[in-house]
Amino acid sequence: MRILLVEDDAALGEGIRTALKPEGYTVDWLQDGASALHALGCESFDLCVLDLGLPRLDGLDVLRRLRAAGNPLPVLVLTARDATSERIAGLDAGADDYLVKPFDVAELKARLRALLRRSFNRPQPALEYRGIQLDPQSQAVSYQGRDITLARKEFLLLHELLAQPGRVLTRDRLQQALYGWSEEVESNALEVHVHHLRRKFFPELIRTVRGVGYMVDKA
Repeated sequence: MRILLVEDDAALGEGIRTALKPEGYTVDWLQDGASALHALGCESFDLCVLDLGLPRLDGLDVLRRLRAAGNPLPVLVLTARDATSERIAGLDAGADDYLVKPFDVAELKARLRALLRRSFNRPQPALEYRGIQLDPQSQAVSYQGRDITLARKEFLLLHELLAQPGRVLTRDRLQQALYGWSEEVESNALEVHVHHLRRKFFPELIRTVRGVGYMVDKA
């Protein structure tokens, strides 16, 4: 799961990112509202943890613009503004949940799990492609009726490709979907995942577009 964390307190931001990484989250961290709004408009995330007191653009403004654009991304507002009126303002602006600083990391993790559960309960169509079946909700994958076990990065990569057959996805886009911005990536990591997927399914599954990225052909 890819999370956008928007928090201008360096110590708190680093602490949250460190705490969430062992849970299997890919956490991209920004420290101002304008950068967050730009990222939300051009990249794909599963959830956003959003502080309200941000430089350049207030968190409430980020949230209002996100919802005005029709983006249903789950948003957990994280802030020191504990007045009831502030909490109401955040929820009215489109927040899905609200957590007041200081907070317990275990509670933050529980709230994130709850938001993701609610998000994934929204209908997401299963993907079918040349004998492959991929269910985004259960993360179950099969090929010609046989269950296939995939590592987390392999599942994410396969989902990205199968969701857009016939479209070339650049290396940068795929790496961001798998690793985010801050995680160090080996130069051949993407190629290794592609190799594993071809081996687990069939060699022609993923086509290399030299100098650009990868794609699956339309079925």
